[in-house]
Amino acid sequence: MHLLFPLVLSALLFSLGVYGVLARRNVVLVLMSVELMLNAVNLDLVAFDVYLRDLLHAGQSLALFVITIAAAEVGLGLAIVLQVFRQRATVAVDALDELAEPDTVTADAVPLPVPTGPPAGAVPAGAVPAGAVPVRSGPARSGAAGAGGPGRPAAADSAGQP
Repeated sequence: MHLLFPLVLSALLFSLGVYGVLARRNVVLVLMSVELMLNAVNLDLVAFDVYLRDLLHAGQSLALFVITIAAAEVGLGLAIVLQVFRQRATVAVDALDELAEPDTVTADAVPLPVPTGPPAGAVPAGAVPAGAVPVRSGPARSGAAGAGGPGRPAAADSAGQP
């Protein structure tokens, strides 16, 4: 078998794949172009396997391995494309130049004004809001959590339980 025919066909397929990756703006078409390039490599692997009459058929084995990896790549790539389409409502490569989500604030966004006065409805210090019961502060009562004071364990009760 002449090796020239599969090699020329493989070179044409690979060139079409490179053109598709570089010229296309749709992510799905870019993925199809990558698949075209992988199939061109598979054609080379099988052609050289037949030409060299390899007893182990390493070229065909590698081609099966590349097909398996390509199938996983397509599944993962299409899952990413679906998520990007849900987030951005587009699959154009030119529109996907940022990694930030569309809802987040970017560096070139105008900052929001910072309020300078007290927040609305704030109660001045020392004042008791209407309807509130004032709380009396004083020493901790016995039996309360941490009755021993700050940094000291609570004293044991009369039964010897902590």
